Amino acid sequence: MFNIKSLDKSNQASIQHVINQKTKPLGALGKLESLALQVALVQNQAKLAISSPTMLVFAGDHGIANEGVSIAPQAVTRQMLQNFLAGGAAVNVFCRQTGFKLGLVDAGIVKPLTAPEQVTNQGDFFSCRLGAGTRAFHLRDAMSLEQVEQGLTQARTLVNHYQAQGCNLLALGEMGIGNTSSAAAILAALTDLEAKDCVGRGTGISDDALEHKVRLVQLALNTHRKKMKDAKAILAAVGGFEIVMLTGAILAAAEQGMLVIIDGFIVTAAALLAVNMHPECRDYLIFAHNSAERGHQLMLSLLNAEPILDLGMRLGEGSGAALCLPMVEAAVNFYNQMASFDDAKVDAVVPANANDDSAL
Repeated sequence: MFNIKSLDKSNQASIQHVINQKTKPLGALGKLESLALQVALVQNQAKLAISSPTMLVFAGDHGIANEGVSIAPQAVTRQMLQNFLAGGAAVNVFCRQTGFKLGLVDAGIVKPLTAPEQVTNQGDFFSCRLGAGTRAFHLRDAMSLEQVEQGLTQARTLVNHYQAQGCNLLALGEMGIGNTSSAAAILAALTDLEAKDCVGRGTGISDDALEHKVRLVQLALNTHRKKMKDAKAILAAVGGFEIVMLTGAILAAAEQGMLVIIDGFIVTAAALLAVNMHPECRDYLIFAHNSAERGHQLMLSLLNAEPILDLGMRLGEGSGAALCLPMVEAAVNFYNQMASFDDAKVDAVVPANANDDSAL
């Protein structure tokens, strides 16, 4: 369905040489150096640029939310989407601060917003509903394969819309009460782990509620394990509508040669699925932060990902991803603007016994 090109890494050594020749000791800019290398490989041009950076936040409801797996009632999904539209959430604040354009997507909340509620001066609103919330996945499939395909297609259309407007950097966020249960089930399905190894406290549930959540996710795994043979089947069995569209957005952005900033636990679950479907998309992904949610560190390890930030965040919404835009821009700017040793007529600072490409 998606045609994603593997990155041409034949010029990696020359890009690294440019980075190493900046007026600094080798590796002195830490993660910004590896980030600049990644951006340069993706963009494959002498001068790097971030244009029309866009945050897409997908909202969807989960049938499992009615089973006491969260401290928040399911109605909060809709209420928070309204909060996004009004500009009052953390992701709004951080997008305004860092310069992200914001797009909000109803991927399938239980009760759709009315036309007046959809009006916003915070960005764009899209109704791309795959249904009125998923089914409780411990009892039956969360959705049909047809809904999975529909979600992937609609996400591709959204990404192509922003790419046509000049966007080359997409950040992703989500909202959905109960979606940490879905993300944990996805992680377990992709790794053959047990629920207890993947399920966390989400919004901050009690010990008893955590045991209940583990029990329901394990029941879902036992029920669906034999048929969860690939990423689409996993999405149909235990996914969420917003997670389907996040997966599609990742794949569509990589198809268009765009960089993608991955937020926390839920979006990383979508990234795992996307990489499972098309391993080539991994090179386009920038991982925002190390979430405090259990299971996220394991996901990052499976993706060989080192996130930019570690702030103890576990909010979701794309809040961590929004904070990373200045870091990406800093990597681009030092690559474009920082003088080389030759330009500045400064003697190179090279460790003893190190050659010029020691950072490769």
